[in-house]
Amino acid sequence: MTKVCVVGLGYIGLPTAAMMASRGFEVIGYDVNETAVSSINAGKAHFHEPDLQMLLSAAINTGRLKAQTQPEEADYFIIAVPTPFKDGKKPDMSHVESACDAIAPFLQAGSTVILESTSPVGSTEMITSRLSAARPDLAWPQYKDPGDAQIAVAHCPERILPGNMLRELVANDRIIGGMTDTCSRRAQSLYETFVTGQIYITDCRTAEFVKLIENASRDVNIAFANELSVICDRIGVDVWQAVELANKHPRVSILQPGTGVGGHCIAVDPWFIVDSAPEEARLIRTAREVNDRKPEYIFHRILDLADRFKNPVISCFGITYKADVGDLRESPALKIVTKLLQHGGMRVLICDPLVKSLPALFSGCPDVDLVDADAARREADIVALLVGHKQFKRLEFNRFLHKVVIDATGLMSRPNGFATEGHVGPRAERW
Repeated sequence: MTKVCVVGLGYIGLPTAAMMASRGFEVIGYDVNETAVSSINAGKAHFHEPDLQMLLSAAINTGRLKAQTQPEEADYFIIAVPTPFKDGKKPDMSHVESACDAIAPFLQAGSTVILESTSPVGSTEMITSRLSAARPDLAWPQYKDPGDAQIAVAHCPERILPGNMLRELVANDRIIGGMTDTCSRRAQSLYETFVTGQIYITDCRTAEFVKLIENASRDVNIAFANELSVICDRIGVDVWQAVELANKHPRVSILQPGTGVGGHCIAVDPWFIVDSAPEEARLIRTAREVNDRKPEYIFHRILDLADRFKNPVISCFGITYKADVGDLRESPALKIVTKLLQHGGMRVLICDPLVKSLPALFSGCPDVDLVDADAARREADIVALLVGHKQFKRLEFNRFLHKVVIDATGLMSRPNGFATEGHVGPRAERW
């Protein structure tokens, strides 16, 4: 039976490990988080993802998946650890480096190492160099050199979306870039056992760059929409209506503005390109800056409205990083709430159907509460619509007419929102 060691049991690694176990592989899940390992071995996922709990329970019950705090020898090693940035927006590869150090003693002739973590260009070569220094007894591949090697190393970036991970793990196309073509083919032999989408083969540098430009492209387009929203606020135009009408043009497709950009990918990955080519990546840098400034802009718009009240109550609808996803990582809405509490002089109510308890960073703060939609509306002086969850689209807008509403989601403007065009109260702020 083919054995796979998945390094890192977070948002990417755990669904991948459970999926492979369901396909008959013997899977060892390695993570340094002892609490997560214990939870997984008890058949309980340590984060929410639709259908993951069912898949994980089956994998544990059949004995095909075992989580532990030590790697084992395996045919395949999949590295799926975080790659955040550190001071100066520079890539932090320390988790990847630690993963390499952990698995090095367990590599054997015939093993294949696959880096799934989104990484700067050159990372696959970096881990090959690091691993080869730790295991000089093995023959290692050189970039694009077809010489003989006992170990295969490749990059296969993840392309899955929170809230739909398990389906996308199977259905999405995948890109595999090896140190050599032989490395790519050895990685392909694993992924083609469960991926129904197309698998495209390239070299590792191209595979690394493709993932980065996918997210940078989305970031640039979001930045255009977010910048339009700020301009429209200045000139007194409804950005939602303007974008809707502009998109009537057959060759125009503008995205919807929001509170900024969150999540672990789009908010981080473009900086890897900027770090690699700081003088050339001017548009990508500017897009990142535009999106990073949007939460600050909304925060100040809320403060302007709060000046109308003594000891105002601000109800924030949504704190996750995007609609219909319970993930708080890099959430611009959460940043807005945090800044409001840091500013002080107000009470903040959070309404989010996908958040079951207050985030740990608000622990002990007396000025914030997690409430339901009715309480959030009833007690608010100001309503801030920060995330367009589908549950919010069912709210009755007429019950908000006597509130000051700041809408960063378009819920009040779009036909599928909780208001129809022309029904906005005199105290609503739309932009």
